[in-house]
Amino acid sequence: MSSAAPAQIKSHRDLIAWQKSMDLVVLVYKATEGFPRHELYGLTSQIRRAASSIPANIAEGQGRRSKSEFRQFLGKARGSLLELDTHLELALRLTYLTGAQYDRINQNLTEVTRILNGSLRSLTSDL
Repeated sequence: MSSAAPAQIKSHRDLIAWQKSMDLVVLVYKATEGFPRHELYGLTSQIRRAASSIPANIAEGQGRRSKSEFRQFLGKARGSLLELDTHLELALRLTYLTGAQYDRINQNLTEVTRILNGSLRSLTSDL
């Protein structure tokens, strides 16, 4: 039984966490298109900023030279996930999001959280 070597990570684009978080950002942008106009510079902006900072932090961390720096940026990405989760809950309570929109986004958010937590555990145990 031969085992294939794990794929070489050449870029942040090769990271599943980055790919899945980009999918999450697209869902968030599409869902927030329907938010009230008066929220454009309020909740809409905060939600989009929190969402887009997740893959941005993953990318920046992957580009750093040490595991400890990568871990630090994954932690920032996780913080942005939790911020996004809070903003989405508020949008749901204000009925800016439908239950179906919230559930779809939350499913992706949960998946990205699981992947990030696993990556953080892996980087911590490797030290």
